[in-house]
Amino acid sequence: MKALKKIATSLIILAIAVVPAFAGQESSDSGLLTWLFLGFIGLIVVGQLIPALVMGFGMIKGVLGHHDDHSHKHSA
Repeated sequence: MKALKKIATSLIILAIAVVPAFAGQESSDSGLLTWLFLGFIGLIVVGQLIPALVMGFGMIKGVLGHHDDHSHKHSA
């Protein structure tokens, strides 16, 4: 248990020391690959959103639409 506590403490101290170093990095030049990647992710999101909207409208239409009552008894 003491070893786990020492490891956790050292990781927290390391994270506190390293995070401000990364915060100082600023790059204003986004390359072509960055924009292509973001566009690809956008296409994936839109590709998943369109079927979800179609299914959602179908469910709303089904709930609010005309219902046939099929609960009558059949005689055999």
